[in-house]
Amino acid sequence: MADDEQSSRERVFSFWSAAGSEVTGSWAERRRLARAMREVIDRLTTSDAPEEELRAAADGLERYAARLATHPRRNLPLGFGESANAGDVAAFFDYSPMIGLSNPLAPPIVLEVEDKVVHGRVRFGAAYEGPPGHVHGGFVAAAFDEVLGFVQSTTGQPGMTGTLTIRYRKPTPLDTDLRFEATVQRVEGRKIFAEGRLYNGEILTAEAEGLFISVDLVKMQMLAEAKKQRGR
Repeated sequence: MADDEQSSRERVFSFWSAAGSEVTGSWAERRRLARAMREVIDRLTTSDAPEEELRAAADGLERYAARLATHPRRNLPLGFGESANAGDVAAFFDYSPMIGLSNPLAPPIVLEVEDKVVHGRVRFGAAYEGPPGHVHGGFVAAAFDEVLGFVQSTTGQPGMTGTLTIRYRKPTPLDTDLRFEATVQRVEGRKIFAEGRLYNGEILTAEAEGLFISVDLVKMQMLAEAKKQRGR
């Protein structure tokens, strides 16, 4: 294994270990806020609260959104928002829309690496519903994109998604402990091939194959700079 590949893998694993540890200060409060927002999203989806209760909640959230707007924004990210092309493998953990502990959109998926296999654990709530009582297929696809993106990044030459093929075997239930397994199958030049499976217990509910194209991180930095120029 090349030194740069070994170094990249070690950084992925060590940063993932750090991401699962306790944090303090603003990071702890950011994660706490995201967790509370996830609960609001989940409960609002199924709530039959009266008008006055909904009005009070909306008023409070609007006030807080205005308050947050008075603080500086991080224009240039520490890394990138998905593991498939993370320039800084530490940064995406808290901001990813699928695994980020500081992102209220994330379920979140919890990932672990063992013997070159990525294992993921997730529980989708009511906000992710498609068919009654089951996860929307689009969220299943997004989850696979993130999980396969993570496993391909361990090769030391992370890339962007070229193709993603999903096969839905069984409906994936909501409010159920689910698990992912993902591996890299092979690397051919800039092409990285990965595959994954999603299980409900021992029942295979979906499987995926992904092709990722390794990208020069300088190009990713250019995208980040363009985002900065737009002020977003």
